[in-house]
Amino acid sequence: MLHIQFHEAVAEIRMDRPPANALNRELVERLLAALETARMDGAHAIVLTGRPGMFSGGLDVPELLALDRRQIETFWGLFFSLTRQLAASPVPVIAAVSGHAPAGGAVLALHCDWRIGVAGRYRIGLNEVQVGLPVPGTVLVALEQAVGPRLAHRLATRGEMLSMEDAAAVGLLDELVAPEQLLPTALARANELLALPPVAMNTTRLAARARLIEALSSPADVASATGWWFSAETQAGMRKLVARLQKS
Repeated sequence: MLHIQFHEAVAEIRMDRPPANALNRELVERLLAALETARMDGAHAIVLTGRPGMFSGGLDVPELLALDRRQIETFWGLFFSLTRQLAASPVPVIAAVSGHAPAGGAVLALHCDWRIGVAGRYRIGLNEVQVGLPVPGTVLVALEQAVGPRLAHRLATRGEMLSMEDAAAVGLLDELVAPEQLLPTALARANELLALPPVAMNTTRLAARARLIEALSSPADVASATGWWFSAETQAGMRKLVARLQKS
């Protein structure tokens, strides 16, 4: 599910759960462990990326629909632990968005320090509302920090998916590169940060994210997301999504 490779002081964590790097409990747990292990093994920066053409397709809805309330609550607890670990990482985390990144895929990228997308016919965005799932409050904070409150309100409420070019234009992505330049650019950006005085750089980047980190310290999203998951509207939307996936 994951490949970890060191490029000197930068650890590359690549998601590899075919076909879509869908986020289930096991992948989330492995990501949490990989982030900690990479730092313990000496990483001073981390690059998080996915398979060519697919960063992450978001939640593994077919698998999650089979879980009971206790299991779903556990999953959300792990998921929001992962977003907090990304946002509050003591070392910079660069998202190398290697392709499509809807919903949970976009959420992971939003909690990283810098987001680099690949040019091509890929899309990124928070389309949760389109399938009947409200966008959690902490995710809205992360989106606001990336694109500003007014645009975040529009994108999240409408569940809009953006082309990579449009995402770069509004700040959802920080830059756009050719696919073959994705990893070299991500490593370059990580090393640019590592060339700065480390205490000053890391203290400042975490201070800039203090509102998001504080929001992620609350268990409110776990409780609300669990409740939403079992609502009639969300269950109906998710089952329609699964039916579409099975036909495609």
